[in-house]
Amino acid sequence: MAVRLGIKAIAAICAVLSLSACGGVFGGKDKVPDLMNTRSASRAPDEFAILPTKPLELPEDLAALPDPTPGGSNITDPTPEADAVAALGGNPAALSRTGISAGNGGLVSYSTRFGTGADIRDVLAAEDLEYRRKNDGRLLERLFNVTVYYRAYAPMSLDQYAELERWRNAGARNVGAPPEETIGEN
Repeated sequence: MAVRLGIKAIAAICAVLSLSACGGVFGGKDKVPDLMNTRSASRAPDEFAILPTKPLELPEDLAALPDPTPGGSNITDPTPEADAVAALGGNPAALSRTGISAGNGGLVSYSTRFGTGADIRDVLAAEDLEYRRKNDGRLLERLFNVTVYYRAYAPMSLDQYAELERWRNAGARNVGAPPEETIGEN
């Protein structure tokens, strides 16, 4: 009798411990849901995480060098985004710009003609966090890091073929769209 009571007590303690662990691991209030699980399961190093530095260059006048700024940028720091923009013929300085560029001023003024909230980014971030918490996946999906992003945001996605058909019925012409007989065959 005492052995049976001991086994039941151990089973109850294990059940309580495992259920209490589920709150922090699988859906605590402070946990930010990660709907897109793209981490590699292998223990191999990530080749794309290694960024080579730029070659060192000796300036012509060492006295003209700026004072070092701890935590600031360096001439030899890797800048992959700026390098990609420059390789594609763009202006790398556009990445560090703040404010609205001259080419987008008309678009921004038209889209904000009815006013905007100053805290719109914070409001949208909070709403999206709440939506991701509600659509974080089932227990086993969270346990095995299954990507649930596409299923979670499926109600918000646009059916491209239905939208194309809607615009065609409205009389809009799109020369880049597939011919009408190929829509819906996929």
